[in-house]
Amino acid sequence: MIVQVTRLTCGGFVFAARMNHTIFDSLGLVQFLTMVGEIARGASITQFPVWQRELFSARNPPRITCSHNEYEIQHCQKETWDTHEMDHGSFFFGPKEIATLRSHLPMHLKNSSTFEVLSACLWKCRTIALGLKPNESVGLSPFITGRGKLGLQVPNGYYGNAFAFPMALARAGPLCQNPLGYALELVKKAKAQMGAEYVSSVADLMVLKGRPMYRTEGNYLIGDTTHVGFYEVDFGWGSPIYGGPAGAIPFVSFYGRFRNSEGEDVIVVPILLPHHVMRRFLSELVKITNKDPMDFSDENMPNRSML
Repeated sequence: MIVQVTRLTCGGFVFAARMNHTIFDSLGLVQFLTMVGEIARGASITQFPVWQRELFSARNPPRITCSHNEYEIQHCQKETWDTHEMDHGSFFFGPKEIATLRSHLPMHLKNSSTFEVLSACLWKCRTIALGLKPNESVGLSPFITGRGKLGLQVPNGYYGNAFAFPMALARAGPLCQNPLGYALELVKKAKAQMGAEYVSSVADLMVLKGRPMYRTEGNYLIGDTTHVGFYEVDFGWGSPIYGGPAGAIPFVSFYGRFRNSEGEDVIVVPILLPHHVMRRFLSELVKITNKDPMDFSDENMPNRSML
């Protein structure tokens, strides 16, 4: 693990940490950073680390009992991603944008979680922007924690990886052409797979198939860091203005918390896409969130696009 602290001329600090993901997940990282902050402030340690990695060992004999499309294909979309002309966009979703998205939903889906609604929206807009053939397979893999799930019994203080990312799978045509509720139903169905049996099946798959890489072709991985506790970490400098991943990487986005200039707590989603795809993505996102029209000409396409 590498840590770098940068002092800013305004008097603030940037605390950056680079980690090996095999050590801990986001909740484990926050637990570690919280402990560092407590030591720095001279406070008592509130939660000591717990190892117990055997909780996620494969069964004997190992047996794959669930569908795991998220591991089936290991090569990437060369026709889409082999380019240096990538745009990094940070997109902000406040109460108004989320309410607008909910207005597109049928009554039985309006109480879906913000994460589910936003994920369905981004998946649909991204798929349209990619311009895939109607029969091409596309997926969305949300990172779902196993903490608190029935049957897993993850103890307090466990800092290792305790998540899986079951895939929502669809054909590009129906996903793009149907209302937002179609994508949302698939997202909810994927999330519902997460449980003790699914996690055990993943562990067994790792043994039987030699730790395959997650699928990147046609897949979009998303994670929600808005509730993991980055904003409660205190090294003695007070609450952070932002806490979470530094940016987007291909195929993966993490939702973070941010307070805008109006004092609203909003969700920020960093996204990395090829230049021509980003333009179409912006256009689709504007349509579905009813934002004011934007100029998508090349001279008005910044490296960091904000909606």
